[in-house]
Amino acid sequence: MFAAVAKKIFGSANDRRLKRYAPKVVEINALEAEVAKLSDDDLRASTARFRAELAAGKTLDDILAPAFATVREAAKRTLGQRHFDVQLIGGMVLHEGGIAEMRTGEGKTLVATLATYLNALAGKGVHVVTVNDYLASRDAEWMGQVYRFLGMTVGTIVHGLDDDQRREAYAADITYGTNNEFGFDYLRDNMKYELAQMVQRGHFFGIVDEVDSILVDEARTPLIISGPSEDKSDLYNSINSLIPNLVRDDYEIDEKQRTANLTEAGNEHIEELLRAAGLIEEDTSLYDAANVTVVHHVQQALRAHTLFQRDKEYIVRNGEIVIIDEFTGRMMPGRRFSEGLHQALEAKEHVAVQPENITLASITFQNYFRLYNKLAGMTGTAATEADEFAEIYKLDVVEIPTNRPVSRKDEDDEVYRTASEKVKAIVREIEAANEKMQPLLVGTTSIEKSEQLGELLQSNGYTQIDFEHPQELQKLYTAARAGKPGKLFAILNARFHEQEAYIIAEAGVPGAITIATNMAGRGTDIQLGGNIEMRVAMELKDVADEAARAARETEIRAEVAALKEKAIAAGGLYIIGTERHESRRIDNQLRGRAGRQGDPGRSKFFLSLQDDLMRIFGSERMDSMLTKLGLKDDEAIVHPWVNKALEKAQQKVEARNFDIRKNILKYDDVMNDQRKVVFEQRREMMAQESLEETVGNMRANVVDELVKKHVPPDSYVETWDLPGLSEELRNVINIEPPVADWAKEEGIDEEEFSGRLLKEADTAYAARVEKNTPDVMRYVEKQIVLQVLDHFWREHLVQLDHLRQVIGWRGLAQRDPLNEYKSEAFELFNSLINRWHETATQQLMRVEVSFEANDGQGGMPGGDGMQMIGDQVPPEDMANIDEINARIAAGEFSPAALLPFGIAAAAPDQARNPTDPSTWGKVGRNEACPCGSGKKFKHCHGALV
Repeated sequence: MFAAVAKKIFGSANDRRLKRYAPKVVEINALEAEVAKLSDDDLRASTARFRAELAAGKTLDDILAPAFATVREAAKRTLGQRHFDVQLIGGMVLHEGGIAEMRTGEGKTLVATLATYLNALAGKGVHVVTVNDYLASRDAEWMGQVYRFLGMTVGTIVHGLDDDQRREAYAADITYGTNNEFGFDYLRDNMKYELAQMVQRGHFFGIVDEVDSILVDEARTPLIISGPSEDKSDLYNSINSLIPNLVRDDYEIDEKQRTANLTEAGNEHIEELLRAAGLIEEDTSLYDAANVTVVHHVQQALRAHTLFQRDKEYIVRNGEIVIIDEFTGRMMPGRRFSEGLHQALEAKEHVAVQPENITLASITFQNYFRLYNKLAGMTGTAATEADEFAEIYKLDVVEIPTNRPVSRKDEDDEVYRTASEKVKAIVREIEAANEKMQPLLVGTTSIEKSEQLGELLQSNGYTQIDFEHPQELQKLYTAARAGKPGKLFAILNARFHEQEAYIIAEAGVPGAITIATNMAGRGTDIQLGGNIEMRVAMELKDVADEAARAARETEIRAEVAALKEKAIAAGGLYIIGTERHESRRIDNQLRGRAGRQGDPGRSKFFLSLQDDLMRIFGSERMDSMLTKLGLKDDEAIVHPWVNKALEKAQQKVEARNFDIRKNILKYDDVMNDQRKVVFEQRREMMAQESLEETVGNMRANVVDELVKKHVPPDSYVETWDLPGLSEELRNVINIEPPVADWAKEEGIDEEEFSGRLLKEADTAYAARVEKNTPDVMRYVEKQIVLQVLDHFWREHLVQLDHLRQVIGWRGLAQRDPLNEYKSEAFELFNSLINRWHETATQQLMRVEVSFEANDGQGGMPGGDGMQMIGDQVPPEDMANIDEINARIAAGEFSPAALLPFGIAAAAPDQARNPTDPSTWGKVGRNEACPCGSGKKFKHCHGALV
């Protein structure tokens, strides 16, 4: 009550924030006349002047007003568009790192130029993020006219660019691209081995277009770079052989949920079997952190044996497991079950077990966009998700008023008892609107329902327009000119983004009927009468004569103006919703297509009690009540109370979905903290000229751990495991000190013992450095340390994934799964660090570098190529050699003459097997690739990651 009174007196928080921007708008407007007098060269020189002022100590806020005035004038001269006052406010919201909610047609794309230009003056790069490649390219070219006029560079990141092209695009003052491309480039950068190979240059400021789609709708879908894992067929086959030994009481099956879980007795039984098979250690439990991978494989093997039947869910064909589609009964060759289930089925049927695809790197959009020092966004619908933006991203939503008052009429929903009654009512409404030539946009919730409605219209005498053939459009324009219903409709699909934008652009022509799914119309306004720019681009693309082009363009503009008057007379764009979505935001996006820039419009939703949302929220009770009240067939309920009830139902679903996303983020944050540590450490090591100190610290840690393992603190010498210590020193550190003799010395303790061992290890390593030369060893150290870290990090990601899948069962023991996950993930991370130090030290203590004549393709300074050779290391102690072989063979780092471990000499051409990279030896970067592709090695198997 008090809040409502205070709002009336003082205005809402949004109103108060908007008032705060008013003085700046006045200041910018006051500069307009002065800036308009500048010549093009003088206006362009403003950029250098602003940068000089920033260098002299001014802040971006200090130069906001003149910078915005400069952008507004540049837009007038290049685009013929002038920023409205409300657009200036939107630009200030973006600059402050907020979300500007602006209605459709209010010019968000133009608004972004203000904050983008201002922040680009800092010289650290601004990223403008869009939802698809088409919009990224279009906006970069369209708004790029403003930036280039002012002397700034613009880059575009789209699919298919190589690293050099990406690096150049990121080096620009302003970079446009999609959320997927920005995220994947970040992941790929953190798999590189030299800073010079990276393409991104930091995350200074990002503006996200359609921010609700990217940061909310796609927040549950992580970006994943995957690759084939090592062969685990023995593990799959070993575990598969144990499952038939389980009895029926060892597991429970829920066929409805498609789950199979071990009982308490089953856990004990499988542990005994695993210990006997040597798959887990004697003194460990199945659910210890070290055994999460084994648990995962046991679960999948159990599912394969108990829930999946041969010739029902899958068949065995030509030695392969082929999935059968449960809906159509057709085979699905090429498709595979995920998370190791397919491999478990292969082991069950005794066919060749194919390698899994494992995660090499991953990140959620939530955590990627939280990397930016400052983040902003814009969309037509963000207010309903304001709490999520504030809690997850620390972003405030500011509702920007429209340039002109909205005159769209939003009518109450019509609710019918059955879906068939609803569809009949929709067709009647379409026919009535089409009869008076009112343009229609019909929103559906799926492509399937769009096509069903299209078929129904065709059965009622309507014809579908094929937008892939421009001549089809003439039917629409002919009917519009004649003022008679053409009974033509278009279905918007997701095949081509360009076609998508064109269909929406023509949706405002009188008599046009456009059926679209939820994703309809992003990036292109529906303008009454049609979109002039789209028509000019389409109809005049083959007209070379300038005079003819100009004449035809004048005709098009006149015709669009006349058609707009007809559309307005018919009531403007009419939005028909065929179903309520779970999210109010999606419904608002659909409604927002009408009423652009003060145009008239109308919207109405048609619902039935059989719709998903209605059915979930108790429509059976409502159906019986309406029947008792005497509601007849084809009659509808229309009342504001129904709308409020539906809105509350949507709020409940939104809150549930938010909780799901929040819970996912809590788990991902655990991995994200570890990811940031690993990625930051990688970058620091790549930036250092020498890792001598880091390698020395690793060696000291390894020696300390070995001593702790075999020489317990404050213990008697008699209890020390000297034989075990000697063996590990030989295998890991590659030294054989007289530990038995030292132990006989009176008064020696573990600290003295550790100090002597470290001195021996340091001396041995110094001799190796001297032998291989310090310059070479500095390079080798960096490559081995980074590659071993990457190897164990990838293993760690798989372990965390497996842990995440089983951790929920801890809740049955009254233990918080999230806290359990944090605790075990921390243990696994500590294990990763220890294994990294030990393996890197083990390899560095054995590396040998031999020099040979350079082939002219690169190499170490001085003109010599080199190769590294493993020095008497047992295969079981060289866990990462194969990984390093593959990395070096792929040419992922320079110098190109650095050859794989374990290869004593470069293989001559005639000995190279095109299908076996291990026989290729040293391949020059500019040589033809030995695989026979005809490409240079650096563009084929030697391509950078």
